[in-house]
Amino acid sequence: MSTIENAGGTPVVVDVYDVEALTAAVVQSRPELVMHQLTDLPDDVADIPARAAGNSRIRTEGTANLLAATLATGSARMLGQSIAWTPLGRADAVAWHEAAVLDAGGVVVRYGQFYGPGTHYETEPPAHPRIHVSDAAQRTVLLVVAAPGVVVLADPES
Repeated sequence: MSTIENAGGTPVVVDVYDVEALTAAVVQSRPELVMHQLTDLPDDVADIPARAAGNSRIRTEGTANLLAATLATGSARMLGQSIAWTPLGRADAVAWHEAAVLDAGGVVVRYGQFYGPGTHYETEPPAHPRIHVSDAAQRTVLLVVAAPGVVVLADPES
């Protein structure tokens, strides 16, 4: 049994670029909140620049599709992940993504760079802004009831 199932949920796999299937899956689940954690990052941090276009596409087209599916429920709110820094050459996609979530009355969560198990920075933390992946998960749960707006989740700089 998965973590999602243990928490009472039902995992669903759907292509974010298949608008009809995505909308059907979201509407059928009747969510109170849709938590957007979409990214298109490679396993190797060195490959991030080469994959920038894919990540920008998921922030724009993927976000638009997920927002449309969320709005089709008639009642669901959205919590959408973003980043707490400005990526070289991708600021427009990030700005569009954040504005779309905010325009829909959602919450934008700007995460620092993740570090810890299963991240690009398992053994050594990256530069600020950064946040341990476990801390990010715990703090994100608290945002399920947050008012619309922007929240930054990052370690304090020392």
